[in-house]
Amino acid sequence: MLPARFALARGIAFYGCWLLLADPRLPVTTELLADLAVGVPAAVAATWSSLHLLPPTVGRMRYGALARLIWRLLSQSVVSGVDVARRALSPRLSLQPGYLTYPTRLPPGPGRAVFGALTSLMPGTLPVGTDAAGRLIYHCLDVTQPVAESLAIDEMLLLRVLGEDDGHR
Repeated sequence: MLPARFALARGIAFYGCWLLLADPRLPVTTELLADLAVGVPAAVAATWSSLHLLPPTVGRMRYGALARLIWRLLSQSVVSGVDVARRALSPRLSLQPGYLTYPTRLPPGPGRAVFGALTSLMPGTLPVGTDAAGRLIYHCLDVTQPVAESLAIDEMLLLRVLGEDDGHR
């Protein structure tokens, strides 16, 4: 059995979401108190469900790697967004849309879903599914760009965040 801290952390997060929905304002009213009281069993039910549907795994998140991943995603998002806008608005710059298959090291599950969600934020690429071999399929606005290399860097950083990479690629 996993430590109670996992359940406590999720419960606090769910109750925090409830507080955002309850819109607590001063002064305290009976309506607000009723909302807060209803939030406790709602957070308990959400915590119980989440622990059964997505059990926590023991592992360590590497926060330095997370900071590098966030920095890369933010900077690449700006660079890619400017490039896509420039290509879309300039009739002389050509787009060569197409599909790219990417052989990910991430197994099917939450990690791969996070990778797909993160890479979907990059302008010019969109994960659209997997092929029979389990490779991710991306739609790209320009297949002549180094999309696979960029995806490999993003994947390596995510693996480091999750503690699943030995630092080699």
